[in-house]
Amino acid sequence: MLLGILGVVAAGIGIKAAAGIIAPSMLALVLAIAVLPIGRWARKHGWPSWLATVTALAAAYLILVVMVIGSVACLIKFADLLPSYATQADDLVKSAEDGLAQLDLSTGATSDALSKLDPTKLAGVLVDLTSGILGALGFLFFLVTLLFFFVAAVPGFAPRMTAFRRTKPELAAAMGTFVSRSQTYLLMTALFGAIVGVLDAGALWLLGVPLPLVWGFFSFLTNFIPNIGFVIGVLPPATLALLDDGWEGVLWVVLVYSVLNVTIQTFIQPRIVGNSVGLSAEITFMSLVVWTFLLGALGALLAVPMTLLTRAFFIDADSRASWAAALIDARVEEPEPSLGSPSGPPDGPEPPPSHSPGQFADN
Repeated sequence: MLLGILGVVAAGIGIKAAAGIIAPSMLALVLAIAVLPIGRWARKHGWPSWLATVTALAAAYLILVVMVIGSVACLIKFADLLPSYATQADDLVKSAEDGLAQLDLSTGATSDALSKLDPTKLAGVLVDLTSGILGALGFLFFLVTLLFFFVAAVPGFAPRMTAFRRTKPELAAAMGTFVSRSQTYLLMTALFGAIVGVLDAGALWLLGVPLPLVWGFFSFLTNFIPNIGFVIGVLPPATLALLDDGWEGVLWVVLVYSVLNVTIQTFIQPRIVGNSVGLSAEITFMSLVVWTFLLGALGALLAVPMTLLTRAFFIDADSRASWAAALIDARVEEPEPSLGSPSGPPDGPEPPPSHSPGQFADN
Protein backbone atom coordinates (compact mmCIF):
# COMPACT_ATOMS: atom_id res chain seq x y z
CA MET A 1 0.00 0.00 0.00
CA LEU A 2 2.78 2.41 0.99
CA LEU A 3 4.76 1.54 -2.12
CA GLY A 4 1.69 2.22 -4.25
CA ILE A 5 1.19 5.66 -2.70
CA LEU A 6 4.87 6.47 -3.17
CA GLY A 7 4.61 5.36 -6.79
CA VAL A 8 1.64 7.65 -7.42
CA VAL A 9 3.44 10.59 -5.78
CA ALA A 10 6.59 9.93 -7.82
CA ALA A 11 4.54 9.70 -11.01
CA GLY A 12 2.81 12.99 -10.19
CA ILE A 13 6.16 14.71 -9.62
CA GLY A 14 7.45 13.36 -12.91
CA ILE A 15 4.33 14.44 -14.82
CA LYS A 16 4.48 17.94 -13.34
CA ALA A 17 8.16 18.25 -14.22
CA ALA A 18 7.50 17.15 -17.80
CA ALA A 19 4.23 19.08 -18.22
CA GLY A 20 5.71 21.16 -21.03
CA ILE A 21 6.08 17.99 -23.11
CA ILE A 22 3.16 15.88 -21.87
CA ALA A 23 0.45 18.55 -22.24
CA PRO A 24 1.04 19.39 -25.93
CA SER A 25 1.64 15.71 -26.71
CA MET A 26 -1.71 14.75 -25.18
CA LEU A 27 -3.45 17.63 -26.96
CA ALA A 28 -2.00 16.43 -30.27
CA LEU A 29 -3.17 12.88 -29.50
CA VAL A 30 -6.70 14.06 -28.64
CA LEU A 31 -6.91 16.10 -31.85
CA ALA A 32 -5.67 13.12 -33.87
CA ILE A 33 -8.34 10.93 -32.25
CA ALA A 34 -10.98 13.57 -33.00
CA VAL A 35 -10.27 13.49 -36.76
CA LEU A 36 -9.90 9.70 -37.04
CA PRO A 37 -13.47 9.30 -38.39
CA ILE A 38 -12.71 11.78 -41.20
CA GLY A 39 -9.78 9.78 -42.51
CA ARG A 40 -11.66 6.50 -42.04
CA TRP A 41 -14.66 7.84 -43.99
CA ALA A 42 -12.45 9.11 -46.81
CA ARG A 43 -10.64 5.77 -47.22
CA LYS A 44 -13.91 3.87 -47.06
CA HIS A 45 -15.21 5.93 -49.99
CA GLY A 46 -12.20 5.22 -52.16
CA TRP A 47 -10.09 8.30 -51.56
CA PRO A 48 -6.32 7.83 -51.95
CA SER A 49 -4.62 7.27 -48.63
CA TRP A 50 -2.52 10.43 -48.92
CA LEU A 51 -5.59 12.56 -49.66
CA ALA A 52 -7.48 11.09 -46.71
CA THR A 53 -4.51 11.84 -44.45
CA VAL A 54 -4.19 15.41 -45.74
CA THR A 55 -7.93 15.98 -45.21
CA ALA A 56 -7.80 14.67 -41.64
CA LEU A 57 -4.69 16.74 -40.93
CA ALA A 58 -6.33 19.89 -42.31
CA ALA A 59 -9.36 19.26 -40.07
CA ALA A 60 -7.11 18.86 -37.02
CA TYR A 61 -5.25 22.08 -37.78
CA LEU A 62 -8.56 23.87 -38.34
CA ILE A 63 -9.80 22.79 -34.89
CA LEU A 64 -6.56 24.01 -33.34
CA VAL A 65 -6.77 27.38 -35.10
CA VAL A 66 -10.40 27.88 -34.04
CA MET A 67 -9.52 27.09 -30.41
CA VAL A 68 -6.52 29.40 -30.22
CA ILE A 69 -7.63 32.29 -32.41
CA GLY A 70 -11.18 32.15 -31.02
CA SER A 71 -10.03 32.38 -27.40
CA VAL A 72 -7.60 35.22 -28.11
CA ALA A 73 -10.17 37.12 -30.19
CA CYS A 74 -12.75 36.95 -27.38
CA LEU A 75 -10.25 38.34 -24.86
CA ILE A 76 -9.19 41.11 -27.25
CA LYS A 77 -12.81 42.11 -27.85
CA PHE A 78 -13.39 42.25 -24.10
CA ALA A 79 -10.24 44.33 -23.56
CA ASP A 80 -11.21 46.77 -26.33
CA LEU A 81 -14.68 47.28 -24.88
CA LEU A 82 -13.79 47.84 -21.22
CA PRO A 83 -12.21 51.33 -21.43
CA SER A 84 -15.49 52.77 -22.72
CA TYR A 85 -17.09 51.86 -19.36
CA ALA A 86 -14.79 54.00 -17.18
CA THR A 87 -17.60 56.39 -16.19
CA GLN A 88 -19.98 53.55 -15.31
CA ALA A 89 -17.26 51.91 -13.22
CA ASP A 90 -16.72 55.12 -11.24
CA ASP A 91 -20.45 55.41 -10.60
CA LEU A 92 -20.56 51.77 -9.49
CA VAL A 93 -17.67 52.29 -7.07
CA LYS A 94 -19.31 55.40 -5.58
CA SER A 95 -22.61 53.54 -5.22
CA ALA A 96 -20.86 50.69 -3.40
CA GLU A 97 -19.09 53.14 -1.08
CA ASP A 98 -22.38 54.90 -0.27
CA GLY A 99 -24.03 51.57 0.47
CA LEU A 100 -21.24 50.58 2.85
CA ALA A 101 -21.42 53.98 4.56
CA GLN A 102 -25.16 53.58 5.14
CA LEU A 103 -24.43 50.27 6.85
CA ASP A 104 -21.94 52.05 9.17
CA LEU A 105 -19.08 50.02 7.77
CA SER A 106 -15.59 51.47 7.55
CA THR A 107 -14.84 52.37 3.95
CA GLY A 108 -11.16 53.31 4.29
CA ALA A 109 -9.55 50.07 3.13
CA THR A 110 -12.64 49.20 1.11
CA SER A 111 -12.43 52.45 -0.85
CA ASP A 112 -8.82 51.72 -1.74
CA ALA A 113 -9.82 48.28 -2.99
CA LEU A 114 -12.81 49.59 -4.93
CA SER A 115 -10.75 52.35 -6.50
CA LYS A 116 -8.66 49.69 -8.20
CA LEU A 117 -11.71 48.47 -10.12
CA ASP A 118 -10.78 50.59 -13.14
CA PRO A 119 -11.84 49.09 -16.48
CA THR A 120 -8.82 50.72 -18.12
CA LYS A 121 -6.50 48.88 -15.74
CA LEU A 122 -8.49 45.69 -16.18
CA ALA A 123 -8.17 46.06 -19.94
CA GLY A 124 -4.40 46.30 -19.47
CA VAL A 125 -4.44 43.10 -17.45
CA LEU A 126 -6.40 41.38 -20.20
CA VAL A 127 -3.94 42.64 -22.82
CA ASP A 128 -1.07 41.25 -20.73
CA LEU A 129 -2.97 37.98 -20.39
CA THR A 130 -3.50 37.82 -24.14
CA SER A 131 0.18 38.56 -24.73
CA GLY A 132 1.03 35.79 -22.29
CA ILE A 133 -1.20 33.37 -24.18
CA LEU A 134 0.47 34.29 -27.45
CA GLY A 135 3.88 33.99 -25.82
CA ALA A 136 2.95 30.60 -24.39
CA LEU A 137 2.34 29.43 -27.93
CA GLY A 138 6.08 28.95 -28.25
CA PHE A 139 5.27 25.24 -28.03
CA LEU A 140 3.03 25.59 -31.11
CA PHE A 141 5.69 24.30 -33.49
CA PHE A 142 6.14 21.23 -31.29
CA LEU A 143 2.38 20.69 -31.15
CA VAL A 144 1.88 21.11 -34.90
CA THR A 145 4.76 18.74 -35.66
CA LEU A 146 3.45 16.10 -33.25
CA LEU A 147 -0.02 16.41 -34.73
CA PHE A 148 1.39 15.86 -38.21
CA PHE A 149 3.17 12.65 -37.21
CA PHE A 150 0.19 11.31 -35.21
CA VAL A 151 -2.27 11.80 -38.08
CA ALA A 152 0.20 10.62 -40.74
CA ALA A 153 0.86 7.40 -38.77
CA VAL A 154 -2.80 6.32 -38.82
CA PRO A 155 -2.78 4.46 -42.21
CA GLY A 156 0.10 2.20 -41.15
CA PHE A 157 -1.21 1.58 -37.66
CA ALA A 158 -3.62 -1.26 -38.52
CA PRO A 159 -1.00 -4.07 -38.83
CA ARG A 160 0.63 -2.92 -35.60
CA MET A 161 -2.68 -3.14 -33.76
CA THR A 162 -3.29 -6.61 -35.20
CA ALA A 163 0.01 -7.83 -33.77
CA PHE A 164 -0.70 -5.96 -30.53
CA ARG A 165 -4.05 -7.74 -30.12
CA ARG A 166 -2.37 -11.13 -30.41
CA THR A 167 0.15 -10.43 -27.66
CA LYS A 168 -1.81 -8.07 -25.36
CA PRO A 169 -5.54 -8.51 -26.10
CA GLU A 170 -6.78 -6.85 -22.91
CA LEU A 171 -4.56 -3.77 -23.32
CA ALA A 172 -5.46 -3.50 -27.01
CA ALA A 173 -9.17 -3.65 -26.17
CA ALA A 174 -8.68 -1.05 -23.43
CA MET A 175 -6.95 1.33 -25.85
CA GLY A 176 -9.75 0.84 -28.36
CA THR A 177 -12.25 1.70 -25.63
CA PHE A 178 -10.22 4.80 -24.77
CA VAL A 179 -10.35 5.98 -28.39
CA SER A 180 -14.11 5.40 -28.73
CA ARG A 181 -14.89 7.02 -25.37
CA SER A 182 -12.70 10.03 -26.21
CA GLN A 183 -14.49 10.48 -29.54
CA THR A 184 -17.87 10.23 -27.81
CA TYR A 185 -16.81 12.79 -25.21
CA LEU A 186 -15.51 15.25 -27.82
CA LEU A 187 -18.58 14.86 -30.04
CA MET A 188 -21.11 15.24 -27.23
CA THR A 189 -19.21 18.13 -25.65
CA ALA A 190 -19.06 19.95 -28.99
CA LEU A 191 -22.75 19.28 -29.71
CA PHE A 192 -24.03 20.44 -26.34
CA GLY A 193 -21.51 23.28 -26.29
CA ALA A 194 -22.96 24.53 -29.57
CA ILE A 195 -26.49 24.31 -28.17
CA VAL A 196 -25.49 26.18 -25.01
CA GLY A 197 -23.59 28.78 -27.04
CA VAL A 198 -26.56 29.52 -29.29
CA LEU A 199 -28.97 29.76 -26.34
CA ASP A 200 -26.57 31.94 -24.35
CA ALA A 201 -26.05 34.27 -27.32
CA GLY A 202 -29.81 34.58 -27.82
CA ALA A 203 -30.39 35.30 -24.13
CA LEU A 204 -27.63 37.93 -24.06
CA TRP A 205 -29.10 39.58 -27.16
CA LEU A 206 -32.50 39.78 -25.47
CA LEU A 207 -30.89 41.24 -22.33
CA GLY A 208 -29.04 43.85 -24.39
CA VAL A 209 -25.52 42.73 -23.45
CA PRO A 210 -22.90 43.91 -25.98
CA LEU A 211 -21.31 41.36 -28.37
CA PRO A 212 -23.71 38.46 -27.68
CA LEU A 213 -22.32 36.34 -30.55
CA VAL A 214 -18.79 36.65 -29.18
CA TRP A 215 -19.86 35.47 -25.73
CA GLY A 216 -21.95 32.68 -27.21
CA PHE A 217 -18.85 31.42 -29.02
CA PHE A 218 -16.85 31.84 -25.81
CA SER A 219 -19.42 29.68 -24.01
CA PHE A 220 -18.92 27.00 -26.67
CA LEU A 221 -15.15 27.03 -26.11
CA THR A 222 -15.35 26.96 -22.32
CA ASN A 223 -17.82 24.06 -22.44
CA PHE A 224 -14.80 21.80 -23.07
CA ILE A 225 -13.60 22.58 -19.54
CA PRO A 226 -15.65 20.27 -17.29
CA ASN A 227 -17.65 21.57 -14.32
CA ILE A 228 -16.25 25.11 -14.18
CA GLY A 229 -16.35 25.96 -17.89
CA PHE A 230 -19.64 27.83 -17.70
CA VAL A 231 -18.33 29.89 -14.75
CA ILE A 232 -15.43 31.08 -16.92
CA GLY A 233 -17.79 31.70 -19.83
CA VAL A 234 -20.16 33.91 -17.83
CA LEU A 235 -17.50 36.29 -16.48
CA PRO A 236 -17.13 38.63 -19.51
CA PRO A 237 -20.87 39.13 -20.23
CA ALA A 238 -21.63 39.42 -16.51
CA THR A 239 -18.99 42.13 -16.16
CA LEU A 240 -20.43 44.07 -19.11
CA ALA A 241 -23.97 43.67 -17.73
CA LEU A 242 -22.77 44.97 -14.36
CA LEU A 243 -21.25 48.07 -15.96
CA ASP A 244 -24.25 48.62 -18.23
CA ASP A 245 -27.24 47.88 -15.98
CA GLY A 246 -25.81 47.51 -12.50
CA TRP A 247 -26.52 44.61 -10.16
CA GLU A 248 -29.87 43.87 -11.76
CA GLY A 249 -28.19 43.24 -15.12
CA VAL A 250 -25.51 40.95 -13.73
CA LEU A 251 -28.09 38.96 -11.76
CA TRP A 252 -30.14 38.39 -14.91
CA VAL A 253 -27.07 37.21 -16.85
CA VAL A 254 -25.94 34.86 -14.09
CA LEU A 255 -29.49 33.52 -13.65
CA VAL A 256 -29.96 32.85 -17.37
CA TYR A 257 -26.54 31.20 -17.71
CA SER A 258 -27.15 29.06 -14.64
CA VAL A 259 -30.56 27.87 -15.79
CA LEU A 260 -29.42 27.08 -19.34
CA ASN A 261 -26.16 25.37 -18.39
CA VAL A 262 -27.50 23.42 -15.41
CA THR A 263 -30.55 22.23 -17.35
CA ILE A 264 -28.59 21.09 -20.39
CA GLN A 265 -25.40 19.82 -18.77
CA THR A 266 -26.94 18.27 -15.66
CA PHE A 267 -30.27 16.85 -16.85
CA ILE A 268 -30.21 16.50 -20.65
CA GLN A 269 -26.59 15.74 -21.55
CA PRO A 270 -26.08 12.87 -19.04
CA ARG A 271 -29.29 11.16 -20.20
CA ILE A 272 -28.09 11.17 -23.82
CA VAL A 273 -24.43 10.39 -23.21
CA GLY A 274 -25.24 7.88 -20.47
CA ASN A 275 -22.32 5.77 -19.34
CA SER A 276 -20.47 5.93 -22.67
CA VAL A 277 -17.58 7.93 -21.21
CA GLY A 278 -17.47 5.90 -18.01
CA LEU A 279 -16.68 8.63 -15.49
CA SER A 280 -18.87 9.85 -12.65
CA ALA A 281 -19.38 13.56 -11.98
CA GLU A 282 -17.21 13.56 -8.85
CA ILE A 283 -14.37 11.78 -10.65
CA THR A 284 -14.63 14.29 -13.50
CA PHE A 285 -14.32 17.19 -11.06
CA MET A 286 -11.39 15.60 -9.23
CA SER A 287 -9.68 14.94 -12.56
CA LEU A 288 -10.08 18.63 -13.39
CA VAL A 289 -8.33 19.61 -10.15
CA VAL A 290 -5.55 17.03 -10.43
CA TRP A 291 -4.68 17.50 -14.11
CA THR A 292 -4.84 21.30 -13.88
CA PHE A 293 -2.37 21.12 -11.00
CA LEU A 294 -0.07 18.75 -12.88
CA LEU A 295 -0.30 20.13 -16.43
CA GLY A 296 -1.31 23.75 -15.96
CA ALA A 297 -4.04 25.45 -17.98
CA LEU A 298 -4.07 22.74 -20.66
CA GLY A 299 -4.78 20.21 -17.91
CA ALA A 300 -8.26 21.70 -17.48
CA LEU A 301 -8.95 21.13 -21.17
CA LEU A 302 -7.44 17.63 -21.16
CA ALA A 303 -8.80 16.47 -17.79
CA VAL A 304 -11.32 13.95 -19.13
CA PRO A 305 -9.12 12.47 -21.92
CA MET A 306 -6.19 12.13 -19.50
CA THR A 307 -8.42 10.35 -16.98
CA LEU A 308 -9.79 8.06 -19.68
CA LEU A 309 -6.24 7.19 -20.74
CA THR A 310 -5.24 6.49 -17.13
CA ARG A 311 -8.31 4.30 -16.72
CA ALA A 312 -7.47 2.38 -19.91
CA PHE A 313 -3.93 1.59 -18.76
CA PHE A 314 -4.52 0.77 -15.12
CA ILE A 315 -8.13 -0.49 -14.88
CA ASP A 316 -9.57 -1.62 -18.21
CA ALA A 317 -6.35 -3.35 -19.31
CA ASP A 318 -6.06 -5.43 -16.13
CA SER A 319 -8.92 -7.75 -15.18
CA ARG A 320 -7.60 -7.85 -11.61
CA ALA A 321 -8.38 -4.12 -11.29
CA SER A 322 -11.93 -4.39 -12.64
CA TRP A 323 -13.29 -3.76 -9.13
CA ALA A 324 -12.05 -0.16 -9.40
CA ALA A 325 -14.32 0.52 -12.37
CA ALA A 326 -17.35 0.47 -10.08
CA LEU A 327 -15.82 3.31 -8.06
CA ILE A 328 -15.44 5.69 -11.00
CA ASP A 329 -18.23 4.69 -13.41
CA ALA A 330 -21.09 7.11 -13.95
CA ARG A 331 -23.62 4.30 -13.63
CA VAL A 332 -23.26 0.87 -12.02
CA GLU A 333 -26.01 -1.66 -12.66
CA GLU A 334 -27.14 -4.10 -10.01
CA PRO A 335 -26.38 -7.72 -10.95
CA GLU A 336 -29.47 -9.66 -11.96
CA PRO A 337 -30.34 -12.69 -9.81
CA SER A 338 -29.85 -16.02 -11.51
CA LEU A 339 -32.90 -17.93 -12.74
CA GLY A 340 -34.43 -20.29 -10.23
CA SER A 341 -32.61 -18.79 -7.27
CA PRO A 342 -34.60 -17.72 -4.21
CA SER A 343 -35.28 -14.03 -3.66
CA GLY A 344 -33.29 -13.99 -0.43
CA PRO A 345 -29.52 -13.97 -0.08
CA PRO A 346 -27.68 -17.13 -1.17
CA ASP A 347 -26.55 -19.65 1.41
CA GLY A 348 -22.94 -19.68 0.26
CA PRO A 349 -20.50 -17.18 -1.20
CA GLU A 350 -21.12 -16.01 -4.76
CA PRO A 351 -18.76 -17.37 -7.41
CA PRO A 352 -16.35 -14.80 -8.89
CA PRO A 353 -17.56 -13.15 -12.12
CA SER A 354 -16.10 -14.47 -15.34
CA HIS A 355 -15.33 -12.44 -18.46
CA SER A 356 -17.14 -13.36 -21.63
CA PRO A 357 -14.98 -14.14 -24.69
CA GLY A 358 -16.34 -11.09 -26.54
CA GLN A 359 -15.58 -8.62 -23.76
CA PHE A 360 -12.16 -7.78 -25.10
CA ALA A 361 -13.19 -7.66 -28.74
CA ASP A 362 -12.00 -4.81 -30.90
CA ASN A 363 -14.00 -1.63 -30.66
